[in-house]
Amino acid sequence: MKVPIRDYIKNHVLLGDGAMATYLFQQGVPVRTCQEELNLNEPTLIESVHREYVKAGSKMIETNTYGANRERLTRYGLENKVAKINREAVTIAKTASQDDAYVFGSIGSILAGRVMEYDPEEYMDLFEEQATALLYGGVDGILLETFLDLHELKIAVQAVRNLTDIPLFAQFSLLEVGRTRDAYSLSEAFKELEGKVDGVGLNCRLGPVETLRSLEKCIVPNSLLLSAFPNAGRLGITDGEVKHKSRPSYFAETAELILEQGVSMIGGCCGTAPAHIAQIREIVKKYKPNKRKNPAIDELASNRNRKLSIHEQKKDSILTKVQHQRTIICEFDTPKDLDTSEFLLGSRKLHEAGVDSITMADNALATTRMSNLALGAILKSQLGLNPLLHVACRDRNLIGQQSHLMGLHALGIDQILVITGDPSRIGDLPGASSIYDVTSFELIRMVKQLNQGISFSGKRLNQSANFVVGTALNPHVRKIEKAVERLEKKIEAGADFVMTQPLYDHKSIHRLYEATRHIEIPIFVGIMPITSYRNALFLHNEIPGIKITDDVLTLMSNTSNPQVARKLGIDITKDLLDCAMEKFNGIYLITPFTFWQMSVELTHYIRQKDQRLEKALL
Repeated sequence: MKVPIRDYIKNHVLLGDGAMATYLFQQGVPVRTCQEELNLNEPTLIESVHREYVKAGSKMIETNTYGANRERLTRYGLENKVAKINREAVTIAKTASQDDAYVFGSIGSILAGRVMEYDPEEYMDLFEEQATALLYGGVDGILLETFLDLHELKIAVQAVRNLTDIPLFAQFSLLEVGRTRDAYSLSEAFKELEGKVDGVGLNCRLGPVETLRSLEKCIVPNSLLLSAFPNAGRLGITDGEVKHKSRPSYFAETAELILEQGVSMIGGCCGTAPAHIAQIREIVKKYKPNKRKNPAIDELASNRNRKLSIHEQKKDSILTKVQHQRTIICEFDTPKDLDTSEFLLGSRKLHEAGVDSITMADNALATTRMSNLALGAILKSQLGLNPLLHVACRDRNLIGQQSHLMGLHALGIDQILVITGDPSRIGDLPGASSIYDVTSFELIRMVKQLNQGISFSGKRLNQSANFVVGTALNPHVRKIEKAVERLEKKIEAGADFVMTQPLYDHKSIHRLYEATRHIEIPIFVGIMPITSYRNALFLHNEIPGIKITDDVLTLMSNTSNPQVARKLGIDITKDLLDCAMEKFNGIYLITPFTFWQMSVELTHYIRQKDQRLEKALL
């Protein structure tokens, strides 16, 4: 009869098993197969893998349930079989172990590497559902594995601890050595779990050496056991075959170094097989759990909580200016062709008129335009202007997005507006892919992580970025309170200022002010002049998020002369500015088409009116 795990692990290093999924693929199981469904369809296959690991020396085997949660199983139409799949997996593992090995219920991350918004309460329910089924099956312990983010892992820990006090290990998967994806050093992350779990550790993603490097540099609380289940090296392509590069003998050599870190439970993850476990069996026999010797200093101590104060922002930042004076942001679209002369001329005239920052869209309406990064760099170098660039979630995956932002930092461009971006299918290249790796909420958070000197993957960047991050607000909704609730979540994510869609009547401006007067960050109210009746109809009927009043439509319908129509559009806009300037210190002028002359005239109007007001107050 097996002794309780907690007693066994006091005097022995617990040798775990290796990979299930990658080993099954090596046996010919198709990659796209739902691995967990095999517990029902091919139980003898799963049992044979468990038996191979027990024969190789494993004293702990994991159930084939890494992704057996409702969210993942729904993709295969198996959402109603969560309990059955998990219970059957325990039965198979217990049959294979024959009391020669402990059976741990495997619960994997639900996010599983994705970056997305999620509901913590929903995740709590998902983890509880899976854990309940595993406990019903009779597991000896629970292993929470492959979690990139501390926040999600804490939810899983709470879910399990609400149900049981059996042995519980929690393992992170790192994208970079020594730090979680949500920017905690391992020392911080392990400390957060102290008193909640029996042990902490690492699995997947990193090979033996990088796992070793991570453990060498972190501090593990004395009350926690330590585990390590590295991959068999990095995944690569050799002779057209995708596989992990690591010989079983090498895995054994590095395992000995990992054990010297005070590891109490060791095994393998992706790319490992029974041969790897057999190689380290004899080494494990020689070791008794060593008392962990923590490094004197945590070399990866976090600056995660550092926030930039207003005094640390650059002096010409719109965020600094708008606190004290009228601040004008003017949007001016980059050209659709290769001729930049008109754009540069218009930008210079806008700057001379008194615009504080020129903002450039990121291929607005999914229509291809010249790179706003390139033209932003030219404006900065030639005009000494600090531009404000839109950054859309649509066009770049996470690799390209971080690279783009790092490039902005290198150029000294630190003002950005994070937006979702219109889908590609509505633009001039409808066959192009819309990426959307992240939502605007998540991208705001990740940009602020760069401000802490931490990359999207958790890697230290040696410098901290200094981005001032704006977000968009669409006030053209039936219930503006709902839009403001969404805005508040963006502010919670880290947004520093707000830019609204253009408004076309006093009532809407007053409505916006009343709905947002409690918002502490600056709001730049959008104002865009109309150029013609046809333009008004187009904006009102075809552009999402814009509404024009019947009064304005009627006024514009009375003229067909282009110059007269633009003059009328200017007059209507000045009236709107009078209203907006009473309520908001930030004005966001949106240049229609390439008519920069209209924005120049409106900028002069704003500056002259402010000067008259100042004189009147003296």
